[in-house]
Amino acid sequence: MKGIWGSHEERNNGSSDCASARNSINNERDSALPNEHTRLLPNRVESATYLSPDDPAVSPYNLWSIRVTRYFTILLTLIAFAWWIILLVSTFITPPGFYTRGSGFFPFSYASLALANLLFTLVFFAVPSRAVRIASIAISILLLINVIILISVQQTRYEEGWVGIASVLWAFVTAIWTLSTDRLVEWGKYEEEERLTGRAETRRTVGEWLAVLVSTIFMVILAIVVFFMGCTLFLRALDAGLEAPGKRYWVDGNKYKLHVYCHGNHTDNKGAKLPTVLLEGGEGPVEDGLWDFANNAIMNGSISRYCFVDRPGFAWSDAAPSPLSAGMAVEAVDEALTRAGEEGPWVFMSAGIGSIYSRILSSRHGKNIKGLLLIDPLHEEFLNDVGTSRRGFLLWFRGIISPLGIDRVPGAVFRGRTKEDRVFGRAAYQTGKYIFAKLQENLVADTLSKRDVASSRAIQAKGVPLTLVSSGIQIRQDSKWEEKQRDLSNLTRNLQHWDIVNNAPHQVWRTSEGRNIIEKRLRQLVHG
Repeated sequence: MKGIWGSHEERNNGSSDCASARNSINNERDSALPNEHTRLLPNRVESATYLSPDDPAVSPYNLWSIRVTRYFTILLTLIAFAWWIILLVSTFITPPGFYTRGSGFFPFSYASLALANLLFTLVFFAVPSRAVRIASIAISILLLINVIILISVQQTRYEEGWVGIASVLWAFVTAIWTLSTDRLVEWGKYEEEERLTGRAETRRTVGEWLAVLVSTIFMVILAIVVFFMGCTLFLRALDAGLEAPGKRYWVDGNKYKLHVYCHGNHTDNKGAKLPTVLLEGGEGPVEDGLWDFANNAIMNGSISRYCFVDRPGFAWSDAAPSPLSAGMAVEAVDEALTRAGEEGPWVFMSAGIGSIYSRILSSRHGKNIKGLLLIDPLHEEFLNDVGTSRRGFLLWFRGIISPLGIDRVPGAVFRGRTKEDRVFGRAAYQTGKYIFAKLQENLVADTLSKRDVASSRAIQAKGVPLTLVSSGIQIRQDSKWEEKQRDLSNLTRNLQHWDIVNNAPHQVWRTSEGRNIIEKRLRQLVHG
């Protein structure tokens, strides 16, 4: 039996040898499975000798983690591009749920920043750099500060809504991702160089140095951009502390608020009830010039009471969804006055393009209007110039760079510009809300707004007393302007006066002669 089957020890030794062989085969099979060191070019790197650092097989892309990171970066870039497109479209036509009461430029700028950051990560993916990581850290910290300011200040949080908050958070997340990706690729590059060449390569080719230089410059520029955006957001937070003189009322289905301010008494010193003067600013807010004029008129006894409503996007009023025609803006103004309990009767006083809005509102109130005073008014034919594509592009470009605060930040630091200057004064034209309002005006000036004012002219009550005060400088500079001023003198059949102030600019009230004439004509309309 021993000769045939062998001893018990021999049988055990044979079994052990078979098990060892099976384990060896299994180990070889396991080592062949894909892992972090799977080579893209396996036939090139199976040699026992080290490869040259210039060999294409020496690449961080050999690692699965690096390849997955790159694919995920591509996915994030596609998402960022889709978000960027949505915000770009919302500037011109606001999709449901994407409306912001500030301006669409703020979230669009942060979406652009996030997209640029991800595109940068893809372009320079395989060239990690310490300088880029330092810049990414700075950008991440600055964006975190922006997030804190935006969320902690009630007014900025209210104006930007979920769209603005999501855009800033998205920019912050992409900055962290850029930083993490650069660090991961550096680790992968070191890992593969040490494994395949015997040491980590510290030298760079001319092309790599050029890529490092370009990527560093790009990231430094992004850091500067984020810094200025943070400064602008900080100024907005400061300006939020400037209290509105009047009250703000919800309009358009409680989508946004308009600021309404009234001052004075409904009756004069003798107890007679006089009409309220409704002021409408021109290219700028009423507060920038006409407000002081109205206060002086009350002190002089020329009028007893006045009101004004900031149009959407002006001063303390919120921006409205796009598109916004003159007729739609007038409906919101009328609703705000109704909610404020102001019923007239009215004498409308308006300037420049504000006369377009006053005429539309006047035509809808019929006999409740006791007079129209138009100060160098814009004729509807000139809406063609307001709605040119070139002007629209310039306004859009000014809007997308407005979060940088190129004018506002130096103005606050070096020129002593105050909150009042930025909210409604000489620097108000730099704010994103104002630029957005002017862009909305531009987009539909030659279409919807022109149709609105044409309809208002057809239904305007012809017995309303009308007074026209024109700029002599404008008339001398443009014969067509004089022709259209003459046409506007026929808006009603009850023209009281047409005054031409020889040395007055478009804003006639800026000169003493212009102020005196306007106040005199206003007194006549109010007191009948």
